[in-house]
Amino acid sequence: MTTVAPGRLRDDPDFRRYWSARALSITGSMVTAIALPVLVYRLSGSTMLTAVVTALESAPYLLAGLFAGALADRWNRRRTMVTAEAINAVLVGSVPAAHLLGVLTVVQVLIVAFTVQAVYTFFDGANFGALPVLVGRARVAQANSAVWTASSLIELLVPPATGLLLAVLDPASLLTLDALSFAASAFAVRGIVRAMSESRDGQPPLRPKVVLNDIGDGLRFLIRHAGVRTMTVIGSVQSFAGGGFMALIVVWCDRVLDIGTSGVRFGLVWGVWGIGGLIAALSLPRLLRRMPPAAITLYALPVSALLGVLSPLSPNWIVAALALLVWGSAYVLVIVNAVSYRQQVTPENLLGRVNTAGRMLSWGVGWTIGSVAGGLLGNAFGPRTGMVLMGLFGCAGVVFAWTSPLRRIAADHEPQAG
Repeated sequence: MTTVAPGRLRDDPDFRRYWSARALSITGSMVTAIALPVLVYRLSGSTMLTAVVTALESAPYLLAGLFAGALADRWNRRRTMVTAEAINAVLVGSVPAAHLLGVLTVVQVLIVAFTVQAVYTFFDGANFGALPVLVGRARVAQANSAVWTASSLIELLVPPATGLLLAVLDPASLLTLDALSFAASAFAVRGIVRAMSESRDGQPPLRPKVVLNDIGDGLRFLIRHAGVRTMTVIGSVQSFAGGGFMALIVVWCDRVLDIGTSGVRFGLVWGVWGIGGLIAALSLPRLLRRMPPAAITLYALPVSALLGVLSPLSPNWIVAALALLVWGSAYVLVIVNAVSYRQQVTPENLLGRVNTAGRMLSWGVGWTIGSVAGGLLGNAFGPRTGMVLMGLFGCAGVVFAWTSPLRRIAADHEPQAG
């Protein structure tokens, strides 16, 4: 990479701005991730519509992810990220505004949920490419670990606080926090001085055929690279099971664990996942010094699959929280490891489209279809049975991983020094 940065991430003011932007945005989005399905559930009382909210988190990737990644590789990444955050501040802010005016409907909430995520695909495409340029490929795993550590702490602290706030405030009003966080994130990214894109001189003019060719280049790299291809398929299977679980978690807390949709217990069950994510984020750089990325996926995936089945069977909220703690550690480890691996092995000019293609296939396809399937199964058989059935699909990912090229890639890898 052509950029020059301080040796330690903590000494890099541009990375601190980037990290602050991500932390601000994640905080607001975490509030919305809890408040939005609760809002729809309270407005409609429908299991299926509540599951639809979860599906809408990832559906835009299915529809626009490839185009967003290709365009993000052509555009100025800083400008793309700032613009996307500013637009989403307005979109999310429309929900509390409509609630204040007494005109809020379920239809508006669903449209906003979809549109915000559609805009976010462009932010994500630029973000995937921006980080390796900003910090250098050698520090990608360390940088991702720092971001995921912040994310995990936020997932630990914000849900209990949100659960308490939901006991006294309408969920629509809480979305004001997310709107403000998007605006603050835009200002932080705008302040980054160092380049987050390499030169785009000599690119052909932007035309539909050119964009399609760009998309094709990204897909060809993903398909031909055995490690990236295999981790993407595994991510799709894991996201299918995870999407089904999260589509039913509000109803599960209310009807099975009997802890309602607000309060400390609700917030803890939702937020304990953040502790697991924190463990995973802090562990990844150390694990990478001892074993290759392929091996990390091979060993973390069976734990994730097993807990995906056992967690819904928890007899009470305390056992559920402990199960989700372990599941969150393994699940997040698989994700952040795969993202870092893709960012390290993908050429700079393909970073946006390869990573958004991988995210589209693993999260867009897996999470979206899994959320819908979970809603249908939960509606037909109840939330607990629906969750268990969805969790069983995670076992297919384990079988695929251990019969895939990952075993050869792990065996051929030379461990890092230290």
